[in-house]
Amino acid sequence: MKLIAGLGNPGKEYAETRHNSGYMAIDRLAEKAGVSITTEKWKALTAVCRIEGQAVLLLKPLTYMNNSGSAVSQAVSFYKIEPEDILIIHDDMDLPVGSVRIRKRGSSGGQKGMKSILQCLGTDEIARIRIGVGHSRRGEHDLVPDWVLSPIPKAERQIFDDSIRAAADAAYAWVHEDMDIVMSKYNIKVKESEEKPSL
Repeated sequence: MKLIAGLGNPGKEYAETRHNSGYMAIDRLAEKAGVSITTEKWKALTAVCRIEGQAVLLLKPLTYMNNSGSAVSQAVSFYKIEPEDILIIHDDMDLPVGSVRIRKRGSSGGQKGMKSILQCLGTDEIARIRIGVGHSRRGEHDLVPDWVLSPIPKAERQIFDDSIRAAADAAYAWVHEDMDIVMSKYNIKVKESEEKPSL
């Protein structure tokens, strides 16, 4: 069994926000796999599907972003899933909108959902797909909550949707392809705008 978790916050008020990029991507992946993520278990919405013959658990934590590790670790424990068979999809403020960055391992980079997962699992050997959502004004940390909990503006919506699609495709490929191939095929680099974003 492999596990792919998309991070976000439950509730309609968060549905289209930057912080729910992981939810959006895993919903797109579920559609591609022909399932709906609707079964509630382990403080999460889940679905089991097969991708290229491999059993895969799709998971959307319902714990709110900062406690994502609670849901992920319960599923990992139940199925005895090894770290190399886990993939997390989440938003990343340090990447411009439109970017997709795939990593085999590493620190949380300040993303609190990823930090919770690494702490609960006791390892940083977890693959992740990071979806760029741009940054609030750098250094002005008081703006961060409003920024990540606001929707992508219309002017950036198409490029953002393209990155969500690419992240879902990358997650699908991760199940059955070598990670280096997935990284070379689906990483998307976007040059950061010099203009300061507005909330």
